[in-house]
Amino acid sequence: MTRIKTDILVIGAGSGGLSLAAGASQMGADVVLLEGHEMGGDCLNYGCVPSKALIASAKAAYGQAHAAQFGVADVRPEVDYATAQAHVHAVIAQIAPVDSQERFEGLGVRVIREFGQFISPHEVQAGDHVISARRVVIATGSSPLVPPIPGLETVPYLTNETLWQLRARPEHLLIVGGGPIGMEMAQAHIRLGCKVTVIEGASALGRDDPELAGIVLESLRAEGVEIAEHAMVEKIAGTAGAIEIHAQDGRVFKGSHLLMAVGRVANTEKLNLEAAGIKTTRTGIKVDAALRTTNRKVYAIGDVAGGLQFTHVAGYHAGVIIRSILFALPSRAKTAHIPWATYTDPELSQVGLSEAQARKTHGPIVEVVRFEYAHNDRAIAERKTKGLIKVMVVKGRPVGVSIVGHQAGELINLWSMALANNLKMSQIAAMVSPYPTIGEVNKRAAGAYFTPRLFDNPMVKRIVRAVQRWIP
Repeated sequence: MTRIKTDILVIGAGSGGLSLAAGASQMGADVVLLEGHEMGGDCLNYGCVPSKALIASAKAAYGQAHAAQFGVADVRPEVDYATAQAHVHAVIAQIAPVDSQERFEGLGVRVIREFGQFISPHEVQAGDHVISARRVVIATGSSPLVPPIPGLETVPYLTNETLWQLRARPEHLLIVGGGPIGMEMAQAHIRLGCKVTVIEGASALGRDDPELAGIVLESLRAEGVEIAEHAMVEKIAGTAGAIEIHAQDGRVFKGSHLLMAVGRVANTEKLNLEAAGIKTTRTGIKVDAALRTTNRKVYAIGDVAGGLQFTHVAGYHAGVIIRSILFALPSRAKTAHIPWATYTDPELSQVGLSEAQARKTHGPIVEVVRFEYAHNDRAIAERKTKGLIKVMVVKGRPVGVSIVGHQAGELINLWSMALANNLKMSQIAAMVSPYPTIGEVNKRAAGAYFTPRLFDNPMVKRIVRAVQRWIP
């Protein structure tokens, strides 16, 4: 058994763990990084990267079939599903060196390719290594949730971890779960030539503004995706190529392949947290505002911390705890400025409070400003006019923004910055956007906040008329 002493021990080489290990090592700390599976974690290998690569393939196929509006003849795309999946793996391979063991060893990080488990409040065992560290950071991420649905154990099914192994195109893909993963993969596969049915026990895209989510669902249904809402799955039956999903209300859905996309579960089972005195909650490891666990020498970041489950949140968490671990300075994680996006077409994004949340929190003082994509010249030129932005404003400052439409995931960046820095709507309105860009949607939304104050205000008109009479 080899004993190691270090400043920082990071368990998990996903987004958060890698960001922390790289930053801490380059600033002079002695860092050990444990990873028993794939470097890069879920995002690189099974989540964000492969899904967006497949969406890009699907977008190319859809573009060929819908080019007539631009004066280019529509053609029926010849989709090679295996080659599309090869594209997915090529994208992963191109990004992988950035997250590789070799790169991090080059940064001075000691990488041990073993799972870690606590054997005491101060020690972690990984293979034949026992590591003691001044601070330990758990960054083990999450895995697909597979609920105990009767019959599921007898039927072949896919998750976001196994979907990328497919080479033959599914004839009819059944997706249980109408959240972001389910809806993104539904649209991607309908565009790649599959039949697709989504079965959701509540409302599809239920975490987002219902008005904006409805625009996305309308678009997917128009493309041929069957979306069954309020269809709680009672049992699953069948064999490979002939799967049946039975809902509690009697509906039966039949297809050739099954994708389970009902959520995520924190990866804690291998950690032996009890040995370290670390408590958990229903969603993950219990942490305080500084992301510290019930063991004061141990932190948890990213999905395993039980909060928002996004790659960029894990990276943000890494930045939060670096301040406290390396410099002993107070640092707290916040959520008000954390955006998220669903990469359907149109895209759907959110930061801060939704309209319903803002009205509940702030009551009658909240103002909701809207601007439609149909009034953006670049959106008109590109035939991307479906969509709108809502900005929830309290006393001149945005407290939340919801966007549905072309590049909504890009547009939300500005509003995240605004919320992070407590900016005013006047500061957003002062921005100058190049013309014509989709980004003008943000500026026009800010301008819409001031329109009634300037153009519908009798006092402003009286002042202007008085000044005009006074000017020689």
